[in-house]
Amino acid sequence: MIHYTPIIQKISSKLLSEKGIEVSVLRLDLIHPQISGNKWFKLKYNLEEAKKKGVDTILTFGGAFSNHIHATAVACNQFGLKSIGVIRGEQESENNSTLSEARKYGMQLHFVSREDYKRKNEEDFISELKNKFGKFYLIPEGGDNLLGEKGCEEILPKENDFDFIFCACGTGTTFKGISKSIKSNQKLYGISVLKGEGPLNSNASIISDYHFGGYAKHTQQLLDFKTNFENENNILLDYVYTAKLFFAVQELISKNRIAANSKVLVIHSGGLQGNSGYEERYRLRPMRNVNDIQG
Repeated sequence: MIHYTPIIQKISSKLLSEKGIEVSVLRLDLIHPQISGNKWFKLKYNLEEAKKKGVDTILTFGGAFSNHIHATAVACNQFGLKSIGVIRGEQESENNSTLSEARKYGMQLHFVSREDYKRKNEEDFISELKNKFGKFYLIPEGGDNLLGEKGCEEILPKENDFDFIFCACGTGTTFKGISKSIKSNQKLYGISVLKGEGPLNSNASIISDYHFGGYAKHTQQLLDFKTNFENENNILLDYVYTAKLFFAVQELISKNRIAANSKVLVIHSGGLQGNSGYEERYRLRPMRNVNDIQG
């Protein structure tokens, strides 16, 4: 359904010239109009496994503005599968842009309380869902399972000579998948958008200094950076993941944490569909030159 051809775009700035560092962006946000970014990689082998098992319905979990929910709805529609989204929170959110799109692609939405949502990995809760919906193939929130990781192993271009690779981290599925495909001389950094992550090993580690208050949180500093970056590079970012990712890369370079003459790859994991909902939630009115920005 998606034929992946890596799109790599170099970016430039006064800072990069001063530091003698080359930064390129892997534009996963451009691989598909709806199933963009890392979402397809986390879904593809799960959907194939459901087909192999003869199961025609996918059930998964997410919040009211979840990129994963949106992508799953679209992918199942195109893959000939039914989909059910178990949504954290109140049903009043069902008309937001994300969930409206999910319904348009045939996803059945099932709203649960935040207390029940915390039980999403418990066997008795899954049994309750099976009693309600019948047989389904379960994909964890964010595609966070071994098949999701397997797909993410295919994100990096097979032939690349980058010294440092950066990606955003939520569930960590993308990070774990990429960590299995880097070369021995490469260093992978995951920029956590959550609180409470830390180093893993010598070649792959998670930096937890750039969560800006936690998941789906921001500061004015982050908003200003996002606007400036978009207008200077003609690359749209999302608020939850990639704005924090690119901010972290810029600051690490400015603080000389990345050696001169290094080649850096930053993975743009998509998530742009969630921007309108985020802006509505926080009543944001971004100042960007939209007509000049592609992607």
